Amino acid sequence: MQIETITTSPYNDQNPGTSGLRKKVKVFQQPNYLENFVQAIFDSLPDRIGKTLVLGGDGRYFNLSAIQTIIKIAAANGFSGLIIGQGGLLSTPAASNLIRKYNAFGGLILSASHNPGGPDEDFGIKYNAGNGGPAPEKDTVQFYQRSQIIDRYYIADIDNVDLDKIGDLQIDDFKITIIDPVTDYAELMQSIFDFDLLKQSISSGYITLLFDAMHAITGPYAKRILVDILGASPESIINVQPLEDFGGHHPDPNLAHAHELAAKMFSADAPTFGAASDGDGDRNMITGSQIFVTPSDSLAIMAANAQLIPAYAKGLNGVARSMPTSQAVDRVAAHYNIPCFETPTGWKFFGNLMDAGKITLCGEESFGTGSTHVREKDGLWAILFWLNLIARKRQPVADIVHEHWQKFGRDIYCRHDYEAIDNDTANGIIAQLRDQLPSLPGQTFGEYVVKYADEFSYHDSVDGSISKNQGIRIGFEDGSRIVFRLSGTGTVGATLRIYLEKFEPDPAQHDQDAGIALAELIELAEHFCQVKQRTGRNEPNVIT
Repeated sequence: MQIETITTSPYNDQNPGTSGLRKKVKVFQQPNYLENFVQAIFDSLPDRIGKTLVLGGDGRYFNLSAIQTIIKIAAANGFSGLIIGQGGLLSTPAASNLIRKYNAFGGLILSASHNPGGPDEDFGIKYNAGNGGPAPEKDTVQFYQRSQIIDRYYIADIDNVDLDKIGDLQIDDFKITIIDPVTDYAELMQSIFDFDLLKQSISSGYITLLFDAMHAITGPYAKRILVDILGASPESIINVQPLEDFGGHHPDPNLAHAHELAAKMFSADAPTFGAASDGDGDRNMITGSQIFVTPSDSLAIMAANAQLIPAYAKGLNGVARSMPTSQAVDRVAAHYNIPCFETPTGWKFFGNLMDAGKITLCGEESFGTGSTHVREKDGLWAILFWLNLIARKRQPVADIVHEHWQKFGRDIYCRHDYEAIDNDTANGIIAQLRDQLPSLPGQTFGEYVVKYADEFSYHDSVDGSISKNQGIRIGFEDGSRIVFRLSGTGTVGATLRIYLEKFEPDPAQHDQDAGIALAELIELAEHFCQVKQRTGRNEPNVIT
């Protein structure tokens, strides 16, 4: 195998965020842009020699081309082999499972998650470590620092690989294994859930379902598990075929983007259960007939009922949520006297807690839930969890939710996203909020009295690291909260996310519309941050 050394120059914008490096496709197509970043990762991993790497992605535009390039760079950098999903496809949780199952050194996942795909849209790449989870911050800092001074990359002079042919390919001492992307993941799901009960519930007609794969990676996974194994009708899955541009749609599983599913679930002939997953398969949206389950409520309900699931029958070590996620799961943890951790947004923080045995379930308000079975959030896992709950409890989704609220109270919750804000404007909003914090405690705004106002900082109890500037929190005496945070998942400008939460213990008030119940908090949020005034916008891009 001939190895070439290619001279290159650094790009100054290769700083990975919470989920890797995400840019427009055209940015990645610049000369040596992808090659530089991959080489910077490999240069930062001196123990890679002779090790195996997992490789795959969500099938978006540029996925196949990038994989061929990465194969050649990996071969030139001392790896002994690659495990690649057939067609270059792997969902993010499936990739995490493969890393763990086959004791791989790590993995490269090619995805921009829930962002749009296509020649003019988004692409992304992230490195997952040997535990199957996203690279810790100390590693991503090294990747970025190396990218700033990189002056060469190594690449093997080998032919492109036929990614559609399952089997092994040996090139000198370098072994490429192409595997079915679904099989190992499906076996993992069968080890967690009661598939016999699910098959019986579906075949009897007790459970009817509709799953929207959003023309993204979970189509093949859902077809194998829901249709081929569990016996749901093929019509139970829509938008099945993964497409490079996700059919021109935004593969983000919320009521705004999964509109076909939402329309069906709120129609007169809605099935028992509806769900969707995102571009790379790590997010989920849960609905029932005439009801949408917020991700915060979903996490809390899963935690409260986990012992009904075979894999969690012995109980939970603990739970964790991202800071902006509602406090609903905290109430469950307190009731069952198990630990509850509040972390920054980013799955790597949960991974540390899982590896230390401190938690079993975790979740984020941004439609992500997961457990110790992998080190990523997992969309189909969450969907199967809910199906298993419905089959065991013999209750529809709405009844499960209302029963939970009766027992624990309801955290009325909403998130407002203002997308693609000019970076200077977005940073100005955060700076203005930061300046107000010292003076807010004790102030009264209508019925709300400020109890605390701070910028969230997290001390990791496992590795001792400290993560600062993780979001602005304004908490009130009655337990209500407003949280402001700039998201790191977009590729254009900045997204300001405003999270609003109010606890309602009175069952007679549980069916309030969130927009009405939170109206005063919404006005207060604008008073504090003035996003509408500063951007000239009348409303958020997305409300969930």
